[in-house]
Amino acid sequence: MNKNNHRFWILVSIVAISGFSQGMLLPLIAVIFEKSGISPSLNGLNATALYIGILLVSPFMEMPLRKYGYKPVIIYGGALVIVSLALFPLWKTFWFWFALRLLIGIGDHSLHFATQTWITSSSPAARRGRNISLYGLFFGIGFASGPLMTPLVNVNQSLPFIVSSILCFIGWVFVFTLKNELPEQEAGINSFLATIKQFRKALKYGWVAFLPPFSYGFLESSLNGSFPVYALRMGLDVSSVSMVLSAFAVGSIITQLPLGIISDKYGRKNLLMTILFLGFFSFTAASFLEHSFVGLFVAFLISGMIVGSTFSLGISYMTDLVPKNLLPTGNLLCGIFFSLGSLSGPIIGGLFIKFSENVSFFYIISTMLLALSIIIFAFGKKTFLAFEQQKS
Repeated sequence: MNKNNHRFWILVSIVAISGFSQGMLLPLIAVIFEKSGISPSLNGLNATALYIGILLVSPFMEMPLRKYGYKPVIIYGGALVIVSLALFPLWKTFWFWFALRLLIGIGDHSLHFATQTWITSSSPAARRGRNISLYGLFFGIGFASGPLMTPLVNVNQSLPFIVSSILCFIGWVFVFTLKNELPEQEAGINSFLATIKQFRKALKYGWVAFLPPFSYGFLESSLNGSFPVYALRMGLDVSSVSMVLSAFAVGSIITQLPLGIISDKYGRKNLLMTILFLGFFSFTAASFLEHSFVGLFVAFLISGMIVGSTFSLGISYMTDLVPKNLLPTGNLLCGIFFSLGSLSGPIIGGLFIKFSENVSFFYIISTMLLALSIIIFAFGKKTFLAFEQQKS
């Protein structure tokens, strides 16, 4: 038990540092590019490099994890992130930084994929929601504290990158103290085609569980990428926009662990269906309060408390639905769906703002949450164990 606890806390600490570096890069590079006169559209394009990296590497991640185990994949991912962060000060050009962010996307995904799978496969069913919610909580704390590094750019432009790479290195060293383990094996996973077949199997059992990670990716990227544009056009100032967005992040941190524990007791399907439906109401309320800073702040805080845990709950739900030998594939698909949501959020949000001038931006989010709540209500499945027992 002590060994398992030691491993768990090292893994979630690594995830917190990774979240810190991701949370730092988004506003930091946006500010640097803005001061350099790079257009907002190119600024946004550069930010997508992280998610493109995740999508590019996803089909190739399962084979090395099954062959070499969790620890080497985490070490490889962490090393890629550390080196990429350290290289940012070397050459400040758009495409060099795009390539570095793409490499960070590959490294972060390797790290997250291995840690997620290790935690989900080693967590007992009765504590699975709690453990995954702690994983999400630590990432959220890291991600929310990352932007605090942005003011260091006024001291020296290279300083935030150097500090972040050193922090990642410190956390990375502790991974070497862990004993490597292999995931439960599936015969014949030794080719790209076999991996695609695994994807089909995992989708068959758990497709409904991949929708919450998609919704969280869409939500996070559209709020951080499109909402500031909408808010500035409504007359809110930059500091008010950042405070409203931080309210959502704080809300998600407050309820991450309690919702995970509740999901262990009452079931992931019931909880996801409920919070997505309540999220529909909270963002609809935001559309009526959008001209009031206080109203928006409260609406975002409550929305974060309600739907800020959809990613971690989606992972827990996926773990309930798929057989244990498909957990690596299921975790990969959670990352893929999150990335697809993250890529589509700013695009759809930007088009909505452009072509629907008299319609509230929040309607697109509330409509999506309502649709997903209905889908989970209609198609949400029993756990894999219950499914197998019913068959036999």
